[in-house]
Amino acid sequence: MMQYLLYLAKTLGCSRVKCKMAAQSISFFFRHVLKNVYVIPSVIYPRSTSKLPPIMSMEEIKAMIDAVKNIKHRTIIMLLYSTGMRVSEIASLKITDIDSKIMRIKIVQGKGLKDRFTILSETVLQELRAYYIIYKPAEYLFNGSRRGKKMSVRNIQHTIQITLALIGLSGKSYSVHTIRHSFATHLVDNGTDLHTVKELLGHSTLQTTMRYMHLSKKRMDNVINPYDMMMNENDNKTSFKK
Repeated sequence: MMQYLLYLAKTLGCSRVKCKMAAQSISFFFRHVLKNVYVIPSVIYPRSTSKLPPIMSMEEIKAMIDAVKNIKHRTIIMLLYSTGMRVSEIASLKITDIDSKIMRIKIVQGKGLKDRFTILSETVLQELRAYYIIYKPAEYLFNGSRRGKKMSVRNIQHTIQITLALIGLSGKSYSVHTIRHSFATHLVDNGTDLHTVKELLGHSTLQTTMRYMHLSKKRMDNVINPYDMMMNENDNKTSFKK
C-alpha cells in the first residue's frame, strides 16, 4: 500500500488532497474490512503549497498576438487575454453569449456551474466580426473540425504552446492559464479594485483573488524601501547641520 501511495505522490504528482483521500480509503479498508489497524502515513503526501503563478508582461502578450497569422488562433489569444476567461470557457463560448450592445460576454455554467459576465474589448469586437465573416462559425464561436461542434480545450492549449515556442518563450513555464493570470494582474496594476477582478474571474472568495496583489509589479514599484527613507532622512539632517 505504501508503494501505491508513493506512486500517486511522486510519479503521478497528485495533489495533497487526492493523496490523503487515497490514504484514508486504504485505512478504511484495513480497519473495517480486514479488521487490521492501519496508520495513515501522512509523510508520503505533500504539504499544501501556495506558489505564485508566472505572469506574462504586456509586451509578451502582444508578441504572441503579433506572431500568429491564423486569424482564428489570433482571435482566441486576444479573447483569452481581454476577458480573463478559462480555456474551457473559451471552448464552450457560443455566439449568442456575446452582447455587443452592452459590451459584455456571458460565461454560462463556468467553474462551479455559475454564470457570470466579463468585459468585451472594443478592439477585440472588431476582430471578432472579421473572424466571423471569414469562418462563419455555427452555434459555438470557435468550431472544431466539424461545423457546429466546439473546438477542444486540448486544441486551444496546443495552439498556445506552439505560439509560445514560436516567440522563444517555451522555457518560461507559461501556459494558456498564464494568460488569465496576466489579465487579472494587469487589471490590478491599472487600479481595478479586487472585488471587480473577483467578479470578472468568477472566483468564489476574495482570498483567491488576493494573490494578484502579490503579483502586481506596479504596486511593488510604488513601495518606498524603509532603508532608503532612513538614509534620505539622515542625509537631509546632515545637510541641514552644514
